[in-house]
Amino acid sequence: MNDRKGVLVILSGPSGSGKDTVLSELVARNDDIRVSISMTTRKKREGEIDGIHYYFVDRDYFKKKIDEGSMLEYAEYAGNYYGTPKAPVDEMLRNGINVVLEIEVQGADKIRRMYPDVVSIFLMPPSLSTLEARIRTRGTEDEETIAHRLFIAEQEIRRADEFGYVIVNDTVTDAVEAFETIIRAEKLKVSRNKQIISEVTGNV
Repeated sequence: MNDRKGVLVILSGPSGSGKDTVLSELVARNDDIRVSISMTTRKKREGEIDGIHYYFVDRDYFKKKIDEGSMLEYAEYAGNYYGTPKAPVDEMLRNGINVVLEIEVQGADKIRRMYPDVVSIFLMPPSLSTLEARIRTRGTEDEETIAHRLFIAEQEIRRADEFGYVIVNDTVTDAVEAFETIIRAEKLKVSRNKQIISEVTGNV
């Protein structure tokens, strides 16, 4: 289906819900799915690579990109900026690539307004206790930061009903399979296939 426009997908969920793990497996299994690389002002975690996991920049550079109108969306979260460069996303969609935006809940609102046909998915942890355990396993945050992240997580989960789909990340395999099913279903929607319907009926 590379001759058709790709599907734009929003993936949101609280910190520790497993978004990065699910997306890594999703991309490994599907050649026609890409994850848009976000830009952030937060510090790199151990093992993260600039230009692969994020574009790591300082606040002045990020603000410059905002002023230039080069950001698809951006938000401030836990004291740091996160955002999505617009040009690479539009190019991939034109080339038939399905693009996933891993963004915060507040950033999802802006994308919905800009792209009415965007598919929105909320990745839910099995429970708050599981979420806390996953955050602690990272070993990268102090107690104050962990408490703040859990508070934000509860607020984000309350907004899950704003999304088109909810996936409970109990196991990575099941979550990835659910994600793939959603994209396949969206590809088959009549609203995304009006051109081919017109071509077929025109030849009857």
